[in-house]
Amino acid sequence: MPLPAGVSDLTSFDLLLSVAKLGSIGRAAVAHGISQPAASARLRELERHLGVRLLEREARGTRLTTVGELVAGWAQPAIERATDLAAGIATLQTDRDSQLRIAASLTVAEYLLPGWLIALRSAVPNTVTALSCGNSGEVATKVLHGDAEIGFVEGPTIPAGVDAQEIAQDELVVVVAPDHPWGSKKRVKAEELSATPLVSREPGSGTRQAWERAVHEQLHLTLAKPALEVSSTTAIKAAAIGGIGPAVLSARAVTAELRSGTLVRIVIPGLDLTRRLHAIWPQGQPVNGPAKDLLAIATRNP
Repeated sequence: MPLPAGVSDLTSFDLLLSVAKLGSIGRAAVAHGISQPAASARLRELERHLGVRLLEREARGTRLTTVGELVAGWAQPAIERATDLAAGIATLQTDRDSQLRIAASLTVAEYLLPGWLIALRSAVPNTVTALSCGNSGEVATKVLHGDAEIGFVEGPTIPAGVDAQEIAQDELVVVVAPDHPWGSKKRVKAEELSATPLVSREPGSGTRQAWERAVHEQLHLTLAKPALEVSSTTAIKAAAIGGIGPAVLSARAVTAELRSGTLVRIVIPGLDLTRRLHAIWPQGQPVNGPAKDLLAIATRNP
C-alpha cells in the first residue's frame, strides 16, 4: 500500500530533525544544500500536511514545539532506516572491479550491514563496495570461490576452509500470530513445540541450522517437518502473521511486529536461542584493505 500523504516526504522530516539539532532553519538549510526560503517553505508545507504547529521562531533561532519534538522523535527511526536503505542499495553492484566484495547472510545484510557500510564510507570515503546476499552456506561458497573478500554468516558452525571471527551475538525467537492457540499462553512445552510444523527457512540457512541444533542439543528432540519453507525473512513473517504456523526468526527482524502486537513471542522453557554471528575469509589469508576496515567496524558495532 502507498505511504499516507502526511508521511510520504521523508526529506521534510529530515529537515525538521536538522532544525532540532542545529537550532535554526538557516543552518539546517545549509546542511541540506538548499536556500533558507526553500527550507522554510518545505517546513510550512509539512505543518500544513500534519495540521499541527511544529516550530517556534525565537530571537536567537528556531526551536521545536512540544508537538514538534514528538513528531521528530517518531520520525528519527524512519530517517535512520531510510539512510540504511540508501547505504544498502549503493552496494548492489555487479562490477567485478569493486574495491570490496562482500557476501552476507540475510539477517546480517538486512539488520547490521547498512550501519557498518555507513561507518565504512565515513572512514574510507572512496571505497566502492559490492554486496551479494544468500543463506550462510551460499555466503561461505562465495568466500571460498574468491567471489567475496569477506563474508558474514549466522550458522552454528564455521565452514571448512575459512578463518572466522565472532562479530556479534544474536537471539532467535519463536513467534506466532496473536490469534494462534499459543498466542494467549505465550509459553509452550518443548514436546509440543517439536511436534508442531513451523514456517521455516530453507535448508542451508544459518537461522534454520542454529534453531535445529539448539533443539537437538538442548532438548534432545527432533522437529516435525516444516509446514512451509521459504527463503526470505519477509515471507516468513507474512506467513506467521497469516496464521500458517509458528516461525523462528532473529529478534532483530521482528522488533516492530512484537511492539505492534502483530506477532507474539513464545517462550520455550529450557531453550537458549542465543547464537553467534561471524565474519569469514579464506583460510590462511590476511584480511587487508577495506575488508579489514569493515571487520573492525563490525566488531565495534555489533
